[in-house]
Amino acid sequence: KITPFSFMASIFAAAFGVQSKDNRERDFKHGKFHHFAVGGIIFALLFILVLVGIVKIVMYFAGVPA
Repeated sequence: KITPFSFMASIFAAAFGVQSKDNRERDFKHGKFHHFAVGGIIFALLFILVLVGIVKIVMYFAGVPA
């Protein structure tokens, strides 16, 4: 059975290309595609927002006008 923690770990590992074969097989056997698709989209959006935030903070402290 897939727990919320293993679901998030699978999405994170898959996003960076380090998903193990055993976990991938578990996800395909017990998971639902739309859960992983939505989770992947949410992860991608959050990842982009974090990167944008980091760049804005660095530019602010570097004195670069926005």
